[in-house]
Amino acid sequence: MIADRSAQQKRLDRATAHLETPVAAIDLAAFDANAAALSLRSAGKPIRVASKSVRVRALLERVLQRPGWSGVMAYTLPEAIWLVRSGVTDDVLVAYPTVDRTALAELTADPHLAAAITIMVDNLGHLDLVDAVTAPDQRPSVRICLELDASWRPAGPLHIGVRRSPVHSAAQAGTLARKLVARRGFTLVAMMAYEAHIAGLGDAPPGQALRAQAIRLIQRRALPELLKRRIAAVRAVREHADLEFVNGGGTGSMAATAADPSVTEIAAGSGLFGPMLFDAYRAWRPTPAAFFALSVVRRPTPQVATVLGGGWIASGPTGPSRQPTPWFPEGLRFRGDEGAGEVQTPLLGAAAADLRPGDRVWFRHAKAGELCEHVNEVHLVDDDTTTPTPTYRGEGYAFLG
Repeated sequence: MIADRSAQQKRLDRATAHLETPVAAIDLAAFDANAAALSLRSAGKPIRVASKSVRVRALLERVLQRPGWSGVMAYTLPEAIWLVRSGVTDDVLVAYPTVDRTALAELTADPHLAAAITIMVDNLGHLDLVDAVTAPDQRPSVRICLELDASWRPAGPLHIGVRRSPVHSAAQAGTLARKLVARRGFTLVAMMAYEAHIAGLGDAPPGQALRAQAIRLIQRRALPELLKRRIAAVRAVREHADLEFVNGGGTGSMAATAADPSVTEIAAGSGLFGPMLFDAYRAWRPTPAAFFALSVVRRPTPQVATVLGGGWIASGPTGPSRQPTPWFPEGLRFRGDEGAGEVQTPLLGAAAADLRPGDRVWFRHAKAGELCEHVNEVHLVDDDTTTPTPTYRGEGYAFLG
């Protein structure tokens, strides 16, 4: 992480001084440093950039120009089509199954899209829906990826991790692969297994020593089980299909996933922005690169400075970890009975006494790409200059619309 927060604050302040708040900024030096660090941690395996964690077309293009980065992991089929038609990439993996009939009709009507996009499946019903949109003999072959559930199920109903694919065992993966390759109009080209309980769960949550110990224990036991099961599942699927790639991992498990011989590429995106949740990881902490600034508008007491807005809450289980964090100047905190407000956010701490109306406070979002749902553009800061760049929202693309 950046050692001199004061220097970064001054750079952001100088570069954006002419802009009104709220303003979102990406420190390109930190962004590029994170991209380089992730490449080193992937141990030579290509990284597929997770668009959900970026949501800025120019930044997707920027990282894809770097060695070691190849392809995009999109989160909806309409987004994947938009990325291909925009010229960002000709290699998109859609991370979740799609039931968007309009997008499927567009995909199956265009050989270029069909060759560039791989959709996710975990049961035959996903194939049935594609066939209902366009019959197999009236379309190019649709590229499909089989998703293996990566969660840990140590005993009985105990389930550690997120609930994704119903395909959990190697036997289930092999059985489904055999059925998939038997279907006309589809080509099984890939597998994916995302270990959310490892990649997406920080093992050093601040001020939660017992929780940290529990998370580390779970991850120490879950990872060997997943490695063994994923290797077996990939082997079972390869008996039926010549897979082009096997995707796994994320920013939080980069090194561990890279060590799995069955995985051929790793997904990552959050590590480029370095959001607050990744301060809770011991293995590697990205340099903070994404910020938003709000203006002080009132001083209700000498010890409180209130900024306009700020309630940019992250998805997931609601709680303090999903709130943004006041970052510059150092030494600010929320009031416990107000938190980050939609219209006003009172801030406490030693630094509050020095703030005056018109001064700025810089925040870090809890997650990465969700910051871009609040603004039409981000400002790319390079030294003391800034370049306004549209987010997905600013380009008129609704991420989940």
